[in-house]
Amino acid sequence: PRLGILIVRHMKRLDRVILGYLEVSDGPGEEARLGMLQTLQCTIEHAWPRIPCRLPVLLKALLRLLWDVHSERGPTPEPVRAALLHGATQCLILLDRCCQGQVKVLLAGLHSSCEHTQLQECFRKVQEST
Repeated sequence: PRLGILIVRHMKRLDRVILGYLEVSDGPGEEARLGMLQTLQCTIEHAWPRIPCRLPVLLKALLRLLWDVHSERGPTPEPVRAALLHGATQCLILLDRCCQGQVKVLLAGLHSSCEHTQLQECFRKVQEST
């Protein structure tokens, strides 16, 4: 938050760090993934003019995270899973706002073909956001 729009100076490195942490589970507490989701939200909020060009990479990473959290049945407690799903959904909503509704368009097909209730709920929240 302190850097504000100046965060764009560090976007390439920051992207690699955020995406790297989102890909790997870090144990039952998932502190790193939760922290990276907060970092991504803050980055999207402050660097919104530069986010549309990163849409494909960020969308792919968030969808992969949603699927991993939903499908992995490890020692992660349900409240932590819910927090991860919520954080990823919030990032998708912010991403959609920065990209003038492109995320909603891209997720429309997934929402109708997805059979998993938790993921459908995440997609529904993105579709209903304004």
